[in-house]
Amino acid sequence: MYDVAVIGCGPVGATLANLLERQGRRVVLVDQFAEAYPLPRATHIDGEALRILQTAGAADALSPHLGIYRRMRFEDADGAMLIDWPRPVEPGIHGWRDSNRFHQPDLEAALRARAATVAGIDLRLGWTVTGIAQDDDGVTLTTSAPDGALAPIRARYAVGCDGARSRVRQAIGAETRTLAPSERWLVADLILRPDAPDLPEGTVQYCDPARPFTYIEAVGRRRRWEVMLLPGDDPADFARPENVHALLGRWLAPDDAELERAVVYTFNSVIASRWRSGRLLIAGDAAHQTPPFLGQGLCAGLRDAANLSWKLAWVIEGRATPALLDTYQAELAPHVTHYIAEANRIGAIIQERDPDRARVRDATLLAQPQVLVPIRPRLGGDAATADPLAGTLAPQPRLGDGTLLDDAAPLRFVLLARPDIVDTVDPATRVIWSRADVVIVTDAAHDYLATIDAAAVLIRPDHYIFGTARTAEALDALTRTIPLAGAG
Repeated sequence: MYDVAVIGCGPVGATLANLLERQGRRVVLVDQFAEAYPLPRATHIDGEALRILQTAGAADALSPHLGIYRRMRFEDADGAMLIDWPRPVEPGIHGWRDSNRFHQPDLEAALRARAATVAGIDLRLGWTVTGIAQDDDGVTLTTSAPDGALAPIRARYAVGCDGARSRVRQAIGAETRTLAPSERWLVADLILRPDAPDLPEGTVQYCDPARPFTYIEAVGRRRRWEVMLLPGDDPADFARPENVHALLGRWLAPDDAELERAVVYTFNSVIASRWRSGRLLIAGDAAHQTPPFLGQGLCAGLRDAANLSWKLAWVIEGRATPALLDTYQAELAPHVTHYIAEANRIGAIIQERDPDRARVRDATLLAQPQVLVPIRPRLGGDAATADPLAGTLAPQPRLGDGTLLDDAAPLRFVLLARPDIVDTVDPATRVIWSRADVVIVTDAAHDYLATIDAAAVLIRPDHYIFGTARTAEALDALTRTIPLAGAG
């Protein structure tokens, strides 16, 4: 029996499998397609997501293919700037740049290459899941091999990373809730030829009520345009090459670039009602779908993988009870809802088609231009603890030897603390640290602790702060809340 069956070998499923394998779990990773999708999809990845990929063992392979994402501009129909969103080009708190351009096939290749070379992952590509059943001891998947032979797969838990039309979501009886109206957009990916004209840097949102457009500088010579469909537009014809070239004529002639892909997408704002039923769970697009205006859809799925991986590992090895898995949705459903709401807020600015309302929007923003900054919501929303830092992202400092913190203690609880606090805790606290496999770091902790006015901070395996303490007694109390089986 496998520990976990992961259904879907896209970025979320492959990341989850690699994270679980790094914690000593036996994983079977099943996908109906033998090869990764070769064309562009996601084009933006943030520093937190790269930090997760670092922990999953794939960031080094992806890093050479990353591009700098310098800014996003919002312009009115006359080209005047309504909103500016500059992005830093130096590494942020995660040890990575906060915003990066990338080509999704490069990420999928890195994740699959690692999964194919480690003994703890059974990679079954070209296998189709035809049935899902669970009992008290595990999950049975009925699968069809590439040659058509039926083969059962048995695992203690199964996670559906199987996309917006998730079979696993159906199996757990989850409904989907729409958080905002859906809109249809053409997504056109092109590769510029060497003599193509100069194009804008970064991303430009053309907030023209006559026809909203988005332009995206992707990696290398790749560029993307997103074009909003208007009432009366025929989706079947809209993506025809001749129509795409006509729409992009203000930027390019047909001979200036190769049209790699053109497809009409529905930009959805959706969240599932349940992310777990017993031994079945869902993650990524199976659990939530975010409009692309923040570039957070993929990043949200990778956060699912990071949150779920350590909790599954702890439950499987008996370190925690299955109740820990209930915190997965409780923490991340409010978190991703914040991102969806912000994406919809920005999308409403871009997608305004009423000329009168657009004039009011433009006048307001031109009178007082906005500068956007990334949001970083807490885990759990209103259910978060009284500690204002609990559930927020912890930084990833470099230690004295130059090692990044997560490389020194991957997928483990980390205690950044002053030595005097560590030396004076109760002996029972040290027992709990041992049971929870807490890594104690006093090197490189002082500067950060001073900024948060704390003597110690306990960081979870998914890089979020579990809690802070100012005294040894407070650290004793915080340690007692680590979700170990039999604690308390």
